[in-house]
Amino acid sequence: MSETIRLQVMRYRPDRSTPPILQEYEVPLRKEWTVLDALNHVKNEVDPTLAFRWSCRMGICGSCGMNVQGSPRLTCGTFLTDFAPGPVRVEPLTNFPVIRDLVIDMSDFMEKLPRVKPWIIRDDDAVLDGDGEIDGEYLQTPEELEAYKQFSMCINCMLCYAACPVYGLDPDFVGPAAIALAERYDLDSRDQGARERLDVLIEREGVWGCTFVGECTRVCPKHVDPAGAIQRYKLKAAQESVRAWVLPRGAR
Repeated sequence: MSETIRLQVMRYRPDRSTPPILQEYEVPLRKEWTVLDALNHVKNEVDPTLAFRWSCRMGICGSCGMNVQGSPRLTCGTFLTDFAPGPVRVEPLTNFPVIRDLVIDMSDFMEKLPRVKPWIIRDDDAVLDGDGEIDGEYLQTPEELEAYKQFSMCINCMLCYAACPVYGLDPDFVGPAAIALAERYDLDSRDQGARERLDVLIEREGVWGCTFVGECTRVCPKHVDPAGAIQRYKLKAAQESVRAWVLPRGAR
């Protein structure tokens, strides 16, 4: 095996009028090196102007998501040896504006995420003690935890948004990660906000915008299954529509 491998990195400098270009670097090909290690080598030893995001290097923070060989991946968990003899092409995630080089602008996701209220909603007045404090704990059984645990593993890496053809075509679509996080709280036995989230996601830009391609689930590094969450929400939305049509207003 060669001792080096070529890394082709998409470069974009907003302070210049030139379009994005591919720049090639020769990096060591080591068995334990990931694509992120190679990028850090370039940054530290070759070209300090290269811009990209990373933090934990352990597949937890989600910040190092990029397109590697055309597929959205966490670069901290993608090994160079998988692409030998190379070259390895690294680009920013698709479907997002690029700030510089491999750094994307996540503002659209950050604006949409609060719409689905990804937090526990309760009527806490019923469980307050005399001092206005929460009276006791919200205990859960292992089975209740297991019901939502899968969807709680989302790390907001944006790989599912980069893989989603619907989000690429319709910027109003709230997107797979947001819907998966809504389902996470709907399934939480401590939560009482399912109706509020459904009111948001039953709209066209919610779950009905999804055409069920399934790429969001395929690329998820934490096996969250956003596509499954969307289908579950479609079922809830359909049931609510039937209920609203059949039952009188006071009986819903």
